[in-house]
Amino acid sequence: MIIETYSYPRAAVIGNPSDGYFGKTIAFVFSNFVAKVQLYQTPQLEIKPQRADKTTYNNLDELVDNINFAGYYGGMRLIKGIVKVFYEYCKRNNIKLASKNFTITYNSNIPLRLGLAGSSAILTACLKALCLFYEVYIEPAIFANLVLSVETNELGISAGLQDRVAQAYEKPVFMNFDKKIMEKEGYGKYEVLHNVHFPNFYIAFRKNLSEGTETVHNNLKARFDIKEAKVLQAMKRWAQITEEFKAALEKRDKQKMHELINENFDLRRNLIPVSQGNIEMVELARSVGASAKFTGSGGAIIGTYADEIMYNKLHDIMNNNEIEVIKPNIINNN
Repeated sequence: MIIETYSYPRAAVIGNPSDGYFGKTIAFVFSNFVAKVQLYQTPQLEIKPQRADKTTYNNLDELVDNINFAGYYGGMRLIKGIVKVFYEYCKRNNIKLASKNFTITYNSNIPLRLGLAGSSAILTACLKALCLFYEVYIEPAIFANLVLSVETNELGISAGLQDRVAQAYEKPVFMNFDKKIMEKEGYGKYEVLHNVHFPNFYIAFRKNLSEGTETVHNNLKARFDIKEAKVLQAMKRWAQITEEFKAALEKRDKQKMHELINENFDLRRNLIPVSQGNIEMVELARSVGASAKFTGSGGAIIGTYADEIMYNKLHDIMNNNEIEVIKPNIINNN
């Protein structure tokens, strides 16, 4: 029997990047792109390399194209990391695993290194497959922690819980990462947003702006750790913005949501260096009346638009600047 599992990109609606700094965020996953894992029983344990893991090339052009597509590391380290973390979790919790091996393959069409949580989607799909294969249930909050631990503890990548929580729950989630809650529970307080009426969202991205999340977070974390006043104030405001957005969402106050999304980005721009290409995407979106902020660490933006007339204007202006625009298919699994 072949086990096939899926996970999806994450869109940070509001509050990021405060998720790694005891803040609050709202995020959802969307099915326009997908990471897929296949796992089946075999005599030996094998992880099959994919395009991102190539080591042989026809020429220099192909090598450089592959690096631009997937970065320097590929996905093998992710799969190895999550298998190790799963095994150690089961061992710590006295969960006896059946004595059997597997072969695992993965692929993903999620645009990489654009702040869409493509790496954690691969990890999430893989952990789902392992749980099904060995018949182990892991509650979503712990599941998200395990996925994060691969990146932070095993691979040394600075990251927060937001992506992994949205991918573990596969529902829109309001997340409170208050320090006291985190220290007591080991994870945040997560509220699934049932029956919410989101405004019209778009997501836009330019693949040549890709950069790893660690590029942004490493410097920010250092500033947070030394308690730089400007950083602490920003984190506090992002948490407030998230609360205000949630209230506006419940009231269906689209104008307020529009304003808060813009404030979220403007606060970030005043705190962290933002490349001109990323600024251009935001300004192009705002020029037609849409709101705009990063979906994650940069390279992609999310915002709201009023109607189809505005969306068509947005699509045209972005297309003229070689920027892709989509309407996210928001997942809300029961």
